[in-house]
Amino acid sequence: MKTYWRSLEELEDPKALRISEAREEARQKSMLFKNKDADEGNSRRDFLKTLGFSLAAASIVASCKRPVDKAIPYLVKPEEITPGKANYYASSYFDANDYCSVVVKVRDGRPIKIEGNELSSISQQGTSARVQASILNLYDGARYKGPLSHGKEISWEEADNSVQLALKDISEKNGQIVLLTSTIISPSTKAIIQEFLETYPGTKWVQYDAVSSSGMLNANIKSFGQKAIPDYRFDKSKVVVSFGADFLGTWLSPVEYTKQYTSNRKLDEGQNGMLRHYQFESGMSLTGSNADVRVPIKPSEEAGIILALYNQIAKVKGTGALSGPKSSVDISSLAEELLENEGKSIVISGSNDENIQLLVNGINQMLGNYGSTLYWETALQTKQGIDQEMSSLIGDLKNNKIDALLTWGVNPVYDHPQGREIISAIEKLPLSISFAERKDETANLSQLILPEPNYLESWNDLEPKNGLHSLAQPTISKLFNSRNVQESLLKWTGKEITYGDYIKGYWKANQFLKQNEQADFRMFWNLSLQKGVFEPGASVSVDYNSSGLENAAKKLKPSQSGTEVVLYETVALGNGKYANNPWLQELPDPIAKISWDNYASVPVAYAEENGLTNESVIKVNGLELPLFIQPGQAQDTIAVALGYGREYAGKVGEQVGKNMFAYVGTENDNRKYFIENATVEVVEGATYPLALSQTHHSMEGRPIVRESTLDKYLEDNESGNELHEEFEKHHITLYKEMEFKGHHWGMAIDLNSCTGCGNCAISCQAENNIQVIGKEQVRNRRIMHWIRIDRYYSEDPANPEVSHQPVMCQHCDNAPCENVCPVAATPHSSEGLNQMAYNRCVGTKYCINNCPYRVRRFNWFQYVNNDKFDYNANNELGRMVLNPDVTVRSRGVVEKCSMCVQRIQEKKNEAKLEGRMIEDGEIKTACQQSCPGNAIVFGDLNNPESKISKMFKDKRNYHLLEELHTLPSVGYLTKVRNKA
Repeated sequence: MKTYWRSLEELEDPKALRISEAREEARQKSMLFKNKDADEGNSRRDFLKTLGFSLAAASIVASCKRPVDKAIPYLVKPEEITPGKANYYASSYFDANDYCSVVVKVRDGRPIKIEGNELSSISQQGTSARVQASILNLYDGARYKGPLSHGKEISWEEADNSVQLALKDISEKNGQIVLLTSTIISPSTKAIIQEFLETYPGTKWVQYDAVSSSGMLNANIKSFGQKAIPDYRFDKSKVVVSFGADFLGTWLSPVEYTKQYTSNRKLDEGQNGMLRHYQFESGMSLTGSNADVRVPIKPSEEAGIILALYNQIAKVKGTGALSGPKSSVDISSLAEELLENEGKSIVISGSNDENIQLLVNGINQMLGNYGSTLYWETALQTKQGIDQEMSSLIGDLKNNKIDALLTWGVNPVYDHPQGREIISAIEKLPLSISFAERKDETANLSQLILPEPNYLESWNDLEPKNGLHSLAQPTISKLFNSRNVQESLLKWTGKEITYGDYIKGYWKANQFLKQNEQADFRMFWNLSLQKGVFEPGASVSVDYNSSGLENAAKKLKPSQSGTEVVLYETVALGNGKYANNPWLQELPDPIAKISWDNYASVPVAYAEENGLTNESVIKVNGLELPLFIQPGQAQDTIAVALGYGREYAGKVGEQVGKNMFAYVGTENDNRKYFIENATVEVVEGATYPLALSQTHHSMEGRPIVRESTLDKYLEDNESGNELHEEFEKHHITLYKEMEFKGHHWGMAIDLNSCTGCGNCAISCQAENNIQVIGKEQVRNRRIMHWIRIDRYYSEDPANPEVSHQPVMCQHCDNAPCENVCPVAATPHSSEGLNQMAYNRCVGTKYCINNCPYRVRRFNWFQYVNNDKFDYNANNELGRMVLNPDVTVRSRGVVEKCSMCVQRIQEKKNEAKLEGRMIEDGEIKTACQQSCPGNAIVFGDLNNPESKISKMFKDKRNYHLLEELHTLPSVGYLTKVRNKA
């Protein structure tokens, strides 16, 4: 049997770790009673005195104090609003290459929850953690409240007059105006920018991406004449080979790719095949943790391996071999497998090296993948920045050739490696304007700040892929005195029109008339707005050009000796734009399980050789970083996350971690996201605390994760799950068997579909008003998330296999928590739910101690309206995100997963009013609805035709800790790996 472990400490000495954890838990409890050293004991009398006083005080407060509710009645109620009933609006999210068609839940005029749009062929109802957390960005106190000039408030009229005069003067003198934006995928916005360029001749438009894909764009221009990225279809592939591309986490379109990838790895409904996934990478990424075959390599080794793969395939295809660096890995068997699956494979690279991308294009072309698993008809447009254009702009800024710089959606002072040089250049400009929505380092230097509204307050249209359009609409009146950038540009070109009206006119001329010449535009517009998407498709003719391959191979560099540092984006913070979002800061990294910091991930062998432990400190090229020992980290490499170290972001995001963008290199005019020959020094005796949560919840070495291989599964569907039947046969219990005459709610999780992305944790947090507690309390083992994703390693620590397992309240029919509560605060419902009566709970924590799954959370402090927890719940603006259907818990109360009981009740009431039965799949929990991998299913176990009933009958189904006979209502389907 495999040995599973959560940390190296547990692998080396599980018993010692459990003793250490028990001591730590005792220390935490002792902190309640005394402010002395943890070694000083606390008597039972001290405990009882403290408990008695606490209960008495709680009783007095509960009986004497009542919260003040402020309410203002409608004089004239809006027609579309029914108090207490939500409205839903289709919209679109796009930021820093993350695109998602969404549905926004609005209660009494307040957007409170984001869901994916099931009508979109791209997101298909899925979301990411960042998309879910974007609802909190709307209520961010760091947003600019109105136009500013040199830090002073001004009116929009004053701003317009001064800007128009300045732009006209610069244009008449043949000066240089630059509009620097993030990637623009809005067709109507591109038209407005074009009008602006024509009004002010000599104006230059530059698009810039904080994390660049310029190498891929340049390669595709040379290979196919397309400044775009092909539409990867993982659902049509049998073999996927990825070189450093974290396509399930942060690369290009992770929500869409996760949806496709997991659909091709399911084993239900008679599907017996699944794609095989190879991952070559340096650091352990989310994608690498899901791979069937993972090969740790140094970044500099990638070029030689890809060239060797190209030559192996070219040899069979009769194409000439290319000369270049040698491979450090034997890839002959991989080449054979790819050739056996011609037209059914995908080869990708996350490198920003144009020459590597040219070779990847050549490999996919030889394998016949274009037109079968890669499509140009629906090419991805979410990355448009070309590094050479940005480098040219910085050169012009430094040489004082620019007279006016207008920045929109970008923050190069923070996220460009030449950020320090950009600072001095901006300070010398005659005119600098920022359209930033919230505080950032570039806006802070600009003379004028003309803030744009949040996307949930705005109109917009988007074309993330060729021929696939979506709309965004306001879901709330503007909270602040902001204005769409499009309206500003239109006004400065002399046009008085709102952006919403402009989009309608643009769509009528460019979308509607091309598709429906005889139809009613109003009907077309309303239908498109209601659906949120309009996807007529597109056609494109593409020819492949291989002429640049030989030269590209010659330019490849051989692998280097010495230590190499990989710079990567995290699932939570990405490029760091929303570092002021506390939900994202507190989301544990899916692999390291660390929040509130970036850190240097080092290989196990390096730590052992140098006598280092977690939280030691090392210097990387002179920068001090806390150390984390990461199983699977490639030898002679270190990985550090981008997106941290913000200096001007807001009270939550500032001075968290270190800014690594300054260490991004340049090669062949493209940014390079790894450092070669880095100098690494150990800072003797120094430590830095990390908020590490991976050892918070121990499963005591019991058989929790169950898995098999595809070959074994095809021979025997029970493979890997043999214990389930054994446990079912030999149970003896004193519990009376529970009978559910109505509904019996349950949940099933397919471990083959769960990638461990963490989206469900943020979705649950938004839905259920779960509070942020900060780094110190996370370190104190008090993280409040109702759903956690346990990450287990197995096999070799140098390159382990990884398993992800979502764990929430199991809603046991024989629940150990229920019979120990002295005040019956956690009863069992007639529909199989383990409930929590918050106003009855007195905080004895007996239920927590008796829960074998460690899924209950205790409110150690008052997290709302408490300056010591100065996050979104500590101000009225931030509290606008709260869901009024869910109680905000107070200090001393236990909370846990409720299976979104508020959603259950809502659908039951709807069905009752309509005089019908609840349909299977009609009720969706927050975690289920937003899951990009469709890993979670919720339903009625008493309905034999429901999907969950069928999953519970699947031979892969098992329950956590079945030997305890707690009879959970949550089931898991064993993980099946498609090993080579």
